[in-house]
Amino acid sequence: MAGTVARDLDRDILGWRQDTPGCSRVTHLNNAGAALSPGVVRKAINEHLDLESDVGGYEAAEMRSAEVREVYAALGMLLGARGENVGLMQNSTVAFAQAISAFDLGPKDSILTSQDDYASNQIMYLSLAQKRGVRVVRAPDAPEGGIDPEEVRRLVARQRPTLIALTWIPTNSGLVQPAELIGEICQASEVPYLLDACQAVGQMPIDVTRLGCDFLSGTARKFVRGPRGLGFLYVSDRMLEGGAYPLLIDMHGATWTERDRFELTPDARRFETWEFAYALMFGLGAAARYALDVGLETARDRSWDLATYVRERLAGLSGVRVLDRGTKLCAIATAAIEGWHSRDVKLALRRRGINTSSPEREDAVIDMDAKHATSALRISPHYYNTREEIDTAVEALSEVLAEGPSVLA
Repeated sequence: MAGTVARDLDRDILGWRQDTPGCSRVTHLNNAGAALSPGVVRKAINEHLDLESDVGGYEAAEMRSAEVREVYAALGMLLGARGENVGLMQNSTVAFAQAISAFDLGPKDSILTSQDDYASNQIMYLSLAQKRGVRVVRAPDAPEGGIDPEEVRRLVARQRPTLIALTWIPTNSGLVQPAELIGEICQASEVPYLLDACQAVGQMPIDVTRLGCDFLSGTARKFVRGPRGLGFLYVSDRMLEGGAYPLLIDMHGATWTERDRFELTPDARRFETWEFAYALMFGLGAAARYALDVGLETARDRSWDLATYVRERLAGLSGVRVLDRGTKLCAIATAAIEGWHSRDVKLALRRRGINTSSPEREDAVIDMDAKHATSALRISPHYYNTREEIDTAVEALSEVLAEGPSVLA
C-alpha cells in the first residue's frame, strides 16, 4: 500500500511540474514571494485579454458576468466562505488597509497586534498613531516564539482594544501564529479581528468560521500561484450586516441615491473599487480552482515537509544559522549567513538558476533585532518542488559560501 501511495504522489508531482512551464527553466524556491503559475493561469489571462481586444474591455466583462461570479465562488471555497463575502483589490496590502479604514479610529482607540506583523501593516499602525492618535499595543511573544494568547487575553481584559490585527505568517519567518486561538479570544470578547493571511492562503487549509475573523486579506501571487497585481478581502456577515464599509468608498461599493445619500452594495464588493484587471481576476480564478484540485491538505503536507528538509540541510552548513522559531512552522525557511549580506547570496544563487529571497531588517525590525540578524536568506518551497531541488539549492549555497563573501556596496 505504501508503495502505491508513493507512486501516486510521484505521478502527481510530475503532473504538477508538467503543468508549470517554469519548472523546466529554474529551481523556484521563492513561493512566499511569487510562485510559478500553472499554465491554466496564463491561459485564462490571455483568453480574456484576447476577448477585450476583440470586443472591448467593458463589453468583455459584461459578456462573462456569470464566469465572474464563479471566480468569487472559487476564491470563497479557498477560504471556507461564500463568494459574496469576498472582494477583490489590487493587492493584499490594499485589502488590509480597506479593512482598517472601516473603523473610525481616533485618540480613544487602540490596535492590539503582534511583534511579528508585516512591515507595511506596522507602518499603517504607526501612521494611525501619528495622524489620529491611535494607540498601538504589541502583545508579548511566548517563550517558544509567536504571539502569546494568554497575554492577548489579559490585554483584552485590561484595555479593551478597538481592533485586534494579526499577520498569520510573517514575511521573514516560517512562524505560524496561533490565529484560531486569537480568534476565540476576539469572539469571546466581541473585539473585531483582522487577519493578514497573505502568506497562508494556498499553502494550508483555511476556514474563516474556525478562525473567527471579521476580515481576512490575501494575495494571488504567493502560494495560491496566481498572477501579480491582485489581492482579496474576506468580510464576515457580522461586518456586512453591521454596515461596515471603507472610509473612501466609490460608486462600485455604493450607489449615489440622493443628493446627500448613498446606499451600500450588499456584499463584500463594497470594499472594492470600480476598476481592476479582469484578466488577472480570471487568472486568479484558474489558480484558485487548481489549488482546490490539488488539495490544500496536500499543499500543506508537501510544502511544510520540504521546508523542514530545508532547515535540516541549512543547519548542517558552517556559518549558517536557522532563524525560524515557533511551535508550528510552515513552508518558509530562513537563515542568517555569517559574513554575508543575504541579498548577495540570493543573487549568486539566481545566477545558478535558483530563486530565493532576502528579507532585510526593515521588513521585520522587532523580530530581526531579537534574532540579531540584519538580513536573512528565505527559501520557500511549494508542493510542486522536490527534495532534489532542495539538495541542488543547498549544494549551490555551499559552493557560494566556499567562494567567500561578496564585497558589500
